[in-house]
Parts: sequence; C-alpha cells; structure tokens
Amino acid sequence: MASEAVKKILEAEALSEKKNAEARKHRDEIISDATGRSSLAIQKKLGEAHQELSVLKADYDKKLEAYRKKAEEECQRKIDSIKQQAESKMGKAVDEIISRYF
Repeated sequence: MASEAVKKILEAEALSEKKNAEARKHRDEIISDATGRSSLAIQKKLGEAHQELSVLKADYDKKLEAYRKKAEEECQRKIDSIKQQAESKMGKAVDEIISRYF
C-alpha cells in the first residue's frame, strides 16, 4: 500500500513538473509573440513618424524658400531705391562742386 501511495505521489510530481514546463513554454511563447508584435508596432510608428517628418520638412522648405524670395525681393527694392537716391544726389553734388570751383 505504501509503495502504491509513493508511486502515485511520484506520478503526481512528474505530472506537476510536466505541466509547469508546459506552462513556462506557453508563457515564453506568449512573451515572444508579444515582443514581436510590439517590435512591429514600434517599427510602424517610426515609419509613420518619418513620413510625417518628411511632409513637415517639405512644407517648411517651401515656406523658407518663399520667405527667402520675399526677403531677396525686398532687399533688391531697397538697393534700387538707394541707387536712385544716390544717382539723383550725385548729379546735385557734381553741379555743386562745379559751381564752387568754376
């Protein structure tokens, strides 16, 4: 009788170890699957962020180019205005110098 009880206890322990091993294996599979899915999700989000960054960069590049052109045009207008003022004053200055010495 005692040997029968010991045998049942040993069988129960073996079955318990087997179930624990299966549970650990299942746990590891779940963790591995979750890790793989989270890695894919991260890669997807990084791709989306990179795409959004490209769109924003292109938009800012367009705005920067428009601002640069506008600033360049304004500078050219000011340069032209200064040139006109200088040319008109140059004539007056030459006339003034000539009248003083001649």
